[in-house]
Amino acid sequence: MTAQTQHPFSKFVAILGRGKTKQRHLTLEESREAMEMLLRGEAVPEQIGAFLMLLRLKEEAPSEIAGFAMGTQATFELPDDLPPVDIDWSSYAGKRIQLPWYMLSVLAMVNGGHSVLMHGTEGHTPGRVYTSEVLEYLGLPIAGSLDEAAAQIRENKFAYVPLEVMSPTLRDMINLRPVLGLRSPVHSFSRMLNPLNAKTVMVGIFHRGFMDIHAGAAQMMGMENMGVFRGEGGEVERRPNKPTQVWMTHGDDEPVVETWPQLLPDGHQPPDEEMDLKRLVDVWTGKEEDSYAMASITGTIAVTLRTMGKAGSMAEAEEMAQTIWAARDKGFLPLKA
Repeated sequence: MTAQTQHPFSKFVAILGRGKTKQRHLTLEESREAMEMLLRGEAVPEQIGAFLMLLRLKEEAPSEIAGFAMGTQATFELPDDLPPVDIDWSSYAGKRIQLPWYMLSVLAMVNGGHSVLMHGTEGHTPGRVYTSEVLEYLGLPIAGSLDEAAAQIRENKFAYVPLEVMSPTLRDMINLRPVLGLRSPVHSFSRMLNPLNAKTVMVGIFHRGFMDIHAGAAQMMGMENMGVFRGEGGEVERRPNKPTQVWMTHGDDEPVVETWPQLLPDGHQPPDEEMDLKRLVDVWTGKEEDSYAMASITGTIAVTLRTMGKAGSMAEAEEMAQTIWAARDKGFLPLKA
């Protein structure tokens, strides 16, 4: 390509960077094409940085989130025989103020017979506890491929696959955060990847104003069930000391928006200064009782059940969640004693 020849990817940068009066959102088709080009290595570093930051400045549209996720899905090497997966659980934020109680929500759901695929990444923000660290502490495996994840789902109804296994290029793009100084759209659409085509997709976010974007993307992608809410630290974890607004979509139907009540009377929860993972084991086995942890765990299960269509109301979902937690096998999975 000569200096005078326009680079094929430059058209996408131009769409986003033409100024306030001429810039526009990428269409679903443009977004998908752009992401496929990025993942094939068909853009130069300058274009990647400009593209990501122009999107960040403009803020992503549902068509872009959906297109980027679909473009990434097209690159996955999927198993020939996909196992049935009930819940896709994204985990990309990490925890720094409270322990990752969502992990016990997931294990309780699995113990109750629901298959769960988790996916995420770690290390992009210092000082946080990520899912992979928790799994290693608990002695649970981390899949090295989607084939391996599928096999673990068949055997144990649970698997965790890192983003770098699904797409090393996306992991590299997320790791540009300290270089660019801001998060990129990769943090948003990675939560929507649903690599094994689960029936229900659970999404936790941190920033306000993104729930309608994720809901719109889920509609465009034809997701059977999707639930998104502002979770503690940005993870799929209900904050029991605050009301929680949940956006749910079912296919291309209009989103259902519900505000779940605050579960604890005291709205202030002090930060966990130690973040000792042993407490996860102690709460699971019943050795320790913690009202915040219990409310977070069962509250998260309730939102998930409601999103799945298993409960006809918030009250019914809360009751079912309590039953699932109470019925857990305290020796299920190789939890440390």
